[in-house]
Amino acid sequence: MRKDVLLNLNEDELSQLRGLGETVDLREVEQIYLPLSRLLNLYVEAKQTLYGATNAFLGSEQKVPFIIGIGGSVAVGKSTTSRILRHLLARWPNHPKVDLVTTDGFLYPNATLLENDLMERKGFPESFNTDRLRGFLSDVKSGQKIAKAPVYSHFVYDIVPNEMVSVSQPDILIVEGLNVLQPARLKEDGDDIPFVSDYFDFSIYIDADRDAVERWYIERFLFLKDTAFKKPGAYFQRYADLTEEEAIATAADIWKRINLKNLIENIHPTRARADLILHKAGNHSIDQVLLRKI
Repeated sequence: MRKDVLLNLNEDELSQLRGLGETVDLREVEQIYLPLSRLLNLYVEAKQTLYGATNAFLGSEQKVPFIIGIGGSVAVGKSTTSRILRHLLARWPNHPKVDLVTTDGFLYPNATLLENDLMERKGFPESFNTDRLRGFLSDVKSGQKIAKAPVYSHFVYDIVPNEMVSVSQPDILIVEGLNVLQPARLKEDGDDIPFVSDYFDFSIYIDADRDAVERWYIERFLFLKDTAFKKPGAYFQRYADLTEEEAIATAADIWKRINLKNLIENIHPTRARADLILHKAGNHSIDQVLLRKI
């Protein structure tokens, strides 16, 4: 699908889109992400036609954004994939306005997590304000002129008070997060509770072997120990002076106690619900693309 599509991305632009430790190059963008952007473009075109027919039937002019959900483990590269797709999708003429929101902003503030003994389960489904996230996605999907989402800072490891990001009627919204593909739950009275994935038009799961993701997580921790953790005010500043051996042990412990547990219990079980799975090899490159046919 990439033969008739030009790659409008250079190395300087790609370097701004890569996350820590990511090795994606222009060749991989051309082989994987460019045809994927074309596939998504076809999905968007089809959905726009459907929405146009619905609007004509209802006598409405409501704009309905196409929402893409991207899920997967911590350190698997969701953010890099999201940024690259956003960049490529925005270059198609029929949907030039593409926004990106991460679900980190919908985590409960640390004070709330501490009060409810959830700090050790940060990133687990119960640590997110799902009512607020669903409300945000409902506003976007229903064509509200402005939908606002809270801002999360990885530097202070908390929600930034009184700071919001505004989404204004995008053609496409990419929603990236750990648990975005979880199915809906039932209330005690048996009524459905719509979940985040109910608002998606297309979903992607970023997959990799657990040993590889653990290694990437530790490598990222070591890099941050020598950079961001050293800055005054950093939440994890207490780790900045660890020896490399201590840092590896600390990162491995955090991975096993929190991130691996969340991956096994909550994130990986949603893999089969995705429309598309991008599997990564141990060197971060995508070695398998699985597209749902039915």
